[in-house]
Amino acid sequence: MSRRSSILVPMKSIERELICPICKELFTQPLILPCQHSVCHRCVKDLLLPNHEDSFSTDAGSEGSNPGSPRSRVPSPSTERLDRLVRSGSVSSPGWRRSSVTPRITTFPCPGCQHDIDLGERGISMLFRNFTLESIVERYRQAARAAVAIMCSVCKPPQHEATKSCMDCRTSYCNECFKLNHPWGTPRAQHEYVGPTTNFRPKVLMCPEHEMEKVNMYCEVCRRPVCHLCKLGGSHANHRVTSMSSAYKILKEKLAKSIHYLISKEDQVRTQISDLEVMINHTEENGQLAERRANEHFERLFETLQERRTEMLRCVEQARTLRVDRLRAQVDEYQGMLENSGLVGYAQEVLKETDQSCFVQTAKLLHIRIQKATESLKTFQASATPSFEEFVLDTSKEEILLKELSFGGVPDPPVIDLSRCRVYNEGLIHWRVSEDSLPTDHHVLEFRRVCEDEDDEEAHWRATECVYGSNTVVSDLALDCRYAFRVKSFRNSVCSPYSPEVTFHTPPAPVFGFLFNEKCGFSAERLTLSKRRDSVESVAGLSFLLSAERVQTGSYICLDYIIGDTGISQGRHYWAFRVDPDSYMVKVGVASDCKLSEWFHNPRDSSSPRYDHDSGHDSGSEDACFEVSQPFTLLTVGMGRLFIPKASLGAGDAGRVLPAPHRIGVLLDYEAGRVFFYDADSMRCVYERAVDCSGTMFPAFGLLGGGSVHLEEFLTAKRLSYM
Repeated sequence: MSRRSSILVPMKSIERELICPICKELFTQPLILPCQHSVCHRCVKDLLLPNHEDSFSTDAGSEGSNPGSPRSRVPSPSTERLDRLVRSGSVSSPGWRRSSVTPRITTFPCPGCQHDIDLGERGISMLFRNFTLESIVERYRQAARAAVAIMCSVCKPPQHEATKSCMDCRTSYCNECFKLNHPWGTPRAQHEYVGPTTNFRPKVLMCPEHEMEKVNMYCEVCRRPVCHLCKLGGSHANHRVTSMSSAYKILKEKLAKSIHYLISKEDQVRTQISDLEVMINHTEENGQLAERRANEHFERLFETLQERRTEMLRCVEQARTLRVDRLRAQVDEYQGMLENSGLVGYAQEVLKETDQSCFVQTAKLLHIRIQKATESLKTFQASATPSFEEFVLDTSKEEILLKELSFGGVPDPPVIDLSRCRVYNEGLIHWRVSEDSLPTDHHVLEFRRVCEDEDDEEAHWRATECVYGSNTVVSDLALDCRYAFRVKSFRNSVCSPYSPEVTFHTPPAPVFGFLFNEKCGFSAERLTLSKRRDSVESVAGLSFLLSAERVQTGSYICLDYIIGDTGISQGRHYWAFRVDPDSYMVKVGVASDCKLSEWFHNPRDSSSPRYDHDSGHDSGSEDACFEVSQPFTLLTVGMGRLFIPKASLGAGDAGRVLPAPHRIGVLLDYEAGRVFFYDADSMRCVYERAVDCSGTMFPAFGLLGGGSVHLEEFLTAKRLSYM
């Protein structure tokens, strides 16, 4: 008994668990919502039927008017959200009328978890009444007003204090009145009675869907009591249910075990609370200290700026004063030239002198003075410039530095590594940080679609979750669109500036993943496959040297063909690959299964240069048959150049040879019967033509001489290799 009493929690300490989240008062006839939170019956009525008189107004009013109520009624935050829902019309019932008792709304946000609760057509009648919580509230009220006795409802005045309350009669009695109204040997003697109370609840819990049925089972899916009719043909027919006794036993054991664990950890919780209080004090002290230090730094910046401002303004003032003084002196000098006409008159009188000796003696100095005045008039130049261009102050760099001013320990911005990034239906984005940068906790990648309509939701920046490595995958990118990416690093709660934005263009069709097929016409003597079958290399070996004599006599060595291991029979598909820049000649494109049999069964060393369509750099044979739809299309790449067939350019020949793209993309539209070749980096189409798609089409490659082809590793097919 002593151990049990030691773990009992005082009734007063549970007060906050008994407060309705809407009215902020003690629960009155609480209802259990589907999310397991409880609200007062009256509060739900007020939400659903704001103009309807509550059928329980008498009971609710008696509790709400209690002067000892621990809370005053205040607006709930959830009611504001409810008002918005009602105004928007998203939760209004189409059949609602102001004078009707039909709920105006059937959906409202739970004030406890903010999840939308849909009560359906039955409304409040679908909710269970939380009798357990109601009893706890009643016990709390009794403990709060222990001095106020409950009087017998049957006694004639003067009334006696009640000692029992009958749950069947829903009345409180004193001992004498209880014996009189429940005589021994009668059915009334079997009534259930408890201590004095004003909270009379039903003896059994009834099903809200089947009002005449008692609940005797527990639905584990919906986590609520149900009756046997609910299980047989109701809304819980296919749910997993268990007996009420089993559910009672399991839940009671779990709850008791959890409570015992919490109580056993009371000392630990108190220690943690003490630690948290110490941390709060340290946080306040450290925050104030950081505030003072930040103010000191800014004060020093202000002082430095003020000093520089004073010094620079003083320099400007000195220059202005000096220049103005010089210009004013020059003005005085010229003003004297106008006013001092005696010099001219004196010179004129000297000219009247006829004695040569006397004239020379006097005129020498006079001539120097007149000459200076004349020269100053001929070559007028201001003694100072009015421009102050040398004093223009450029603070753009300083403004950028001040805008990026942050607390110590800011990591350097990362840089997106373009050479390792790949963007298809999904985007694999790599970045790197400088070696001398501070260590970072995580990174956040942001991306948006580049489009003209800035109001488009896709045009706004979207952020990924925290990334703890140096790369991440972005999914669900739209086809044939440009996307911008940027990334920033975090260290503690401080983030770095954004990396420079980079832009990628997604393919115009879903990506097509395949590997090289080494079982169909593959020449192991002249072609070498990688272990993963994603690279093929042409080796100009002994067989090429043995055919040198035939090359001199006019024959030539045919291409060595290799195809993909997956065919295409419908839809639009895109794939990409890279051709080594030093490759001699490589044919890339598509071919049907009928053409492949011809390629792989003809003699390899007896064909003429004019026999093979589109056979080389300068053969020109493709021009003659360009308009004829062929079951294959091959484009020539070699020596760092891309060769476009002449007929595709019209009458002129300009632009026939283009620089080979770093990566080449191929798009096959099977239904349209067309094939497109792209610069895979910029997604610019460099060539397109019709192709006969009567059979199964395969990616095809032909190699002559030294060279190699490397297939692109698409994220949709190879995503696990990046994770």
